[in-house]
Amino acid sequence: MRDAGFFRRWMTAATAVVERDADHLTQLDSPIGDADHGSNLLRGFRAVSRELDAAEPAAPGEVLQLAGRTLISTVGGASGPLYGTLLRRAGKELGAAPEVSDEELRRALHAGVAAVAQLGGAAPGDKTMLDALVPGVAALGTSYRAAAEAAANGALATVPLVARKGRASYLGERSAGHQDPGATSSALLLGALAEVAGADGDGEGAAA
Repeated sequence: MRDAGFFRRWMTAATAVVERDADHLTQLDSPIGDADHGSNLLRGFRAVSRELDAAEPAAPGEVLQLAGRTLISTVGGASGPLYGTLLRRAGKELGAAPEVSDEELRRALHAGVAAVAQLGGAAPGDKTMLDALVPGVAALGTSYRAAAEAAANGALATVPLVARKGRASYLGERSAGHQDPGATSSALLLGALAEVAGADGDGEGAAA
């Protein structure tokens, strides 16, 4: 079972990987976006860490809902609403329970991904964050590590795609040949989850 501490450690690990890779995310965003994805996410996840430290939510769902609200209010562009929706919806699915199972987490993240797809009107293959999130969350049924690997592979697979949604879609065929920054940061988020699960000694365990 996963308590609020596990989810807070996840958000802390996510902040750390965004800090590490912020420049890389911005470099990926430069040719097909507004060259601000890394800096925007860095500002947002640093704010999430501050809010979680101040509020100390006691339930997993409360952690994710607070993180989602914070990202929506602090991250510019489309990233804030999309990441915020992912975490807020997952948090709502988990409710106020003080502990949740791995299967409940998997179902909650699946609901969050569905909400992102609805908000953005996108689907896998459109060269968006869904190209990492959909295979990543699906692979949670195997293990946390498998989820991280599937998400990372999904991000890499966006390189040859032509963007059909988001800022990159304005470039048409010229968007091909570039890795999608949103898919890349989504893979980082699931990688952080696997890191925390691994630190707890069960990163290879199935979340189902």
